[in-house]
Parts: sequence; structure tokens; C-alpha cells
Amino acid sequence: MNLQELVRYCNDYLRTSTVRDYPEALNGLQVGNAGTVSRIAAAVDVCSATVRMAAEQGADFLLVHHGLFWGGVRPLVGPQLERVSHLIRHGIALYGAHLPLDCHPEVGNAAVLARKLGVTIQGDFGSWQDQPVGVRGTIDCDRESFVHTLATALGCPARAMLFGPPRVQRIGIVTGAGGSFIRHAAAEGLDTFVTGEGAHHTFFDAEELRLNVFYGGHYATETFGVRAFAHHLGERFTLPWIFLDHPTGL
Repeated sequence: MNLQELVRYCNDYLRTSTVRDYPEALNGLQVGNAGTVSRIAAAVDVCSATVRMAAEQGADFLLVHHGLFWGGVRPLVGPQLERVSHLIRHGIALYGAHLPLDCHPEVGNAAVLARKLGVTIQGDFGSWQDQPVGVRGTIDCDRESFVHTLATALGCPARAMLFGPPRVQRIGIVTGAGGSFIRHAAAEGLDTFVTGEGAHHTFFDAEELRLNVFYGGHYATETFGVRAFAHHLGERFTLPWIFLDHPTGL
């Protein structure tokens, strides 16, 4: 299919023109190709490894959550040159979607993870510059069962700070680096909070505010959005797609 047609659809569906984000996110098409798309690859991060994997799979459209420019504008030398040159050499267009993919109600990281956990979503939770980034909702299960369900959804056990009640009922989810939202979770009356990672001092926030807090890993909590969106695009445009798993363990 036509690359620009696909990009326009992605921009509209993810609301990239209206969702606030970090300046270096540069949501949307970051590297073009000759103008056509026949196979989609999805990955959490663009790096030399995922670009190489996309080329090996014959993909010509790489959808990522973390794009090329997280360190700001940098010279095209070293690893940055390798990433861009491999994309161009193999005719792979690169599309990045950061907060637009975090907060999307259908294919967003938080929304998809919530549904996999059996959470009934009731609204947004957490914000960056007034831009919602996560979801909150209800569930009713014992904490031990929730630990198992979360590990199954993530594909790995989460680091658990079990200072809240033994029954999980009111939950907030912000994927990625959301540890700073623990105090917000307590202020909203939640008993459990799931995110990817947080700073050392957030342990004491969880302890003193008596919350169950789970750190599932930045990478592991952000595989859901690119998978869901690639699946959506594949169905809508009859395009094959593949997820490129390159876990960091972080």
C-alpha cells in the first residue's frame, strides 16, 4: 500500500497532532522509504538490532514506541548512523509513536495491559503536562492471584512492593517510567499501582502510603501498544506484521 496513505491513517488514529509529548519524541514518520508498504514490523525501540531484524523479516515499515531522537539532535555518526543507514539501505520506513500510543483508549499500552489483567477501565490516570498517560479501573481478586496474572501478561515476574491490602480492587496503570505517580495513586484512593519502573525512593512512597506497587519493567510494560497497533493496521489494510522482541530486562 501507499506509505503516505498509511502514515495519514496512523496520524489520525493516534491523534499525533493533538496529543502532547516530549519534543524529542517526533511522533509520526521519522524516516521515509520509496513510498510503498508491504509488511509491518513492530518493536518497542529502534536500535541497530531491531532494524536488522526488520530487514531479515522483509519488513518495509517499522513501527516503534521509542524513536530515533530520544537524546535530542545528534550527528549521524556511530550507532545513530548505523541505524539510519540500515533503514535507508533496506528501504524501511520508520514510524514512532510515544505518548499517543501510551494513552490511546484502544491500542494504548495501559489500556491493553488493563484488559489483559481483567481490569474494568473507568477513566484516565496520571498525566504529563495535562496529557493523560495511563488508566484506572476496578478489579476484584486476591493479591496472590493478581501477582500470577500480571506475570503471565508481562511474560516475566514483576518486582512487587506489597504494602497495600491483600485484596486488589482499585488499580492504576502507567506503563514505562511511572514510579513518580505512586503518590497520585494514593491521592485517588487506589490500592494498587502497576508501572514499569521507578526511582529508589519510590519504595518508601509505596511503604508509607500503604499501596501495592508492581514494577513490571519499562520494556515489558510497553510491548502491548506496538503489538496491538500493528495488529490493527494488519487487519485494516490486509498487511502481514510481526513483533520484533528485543528485551532489555529493564
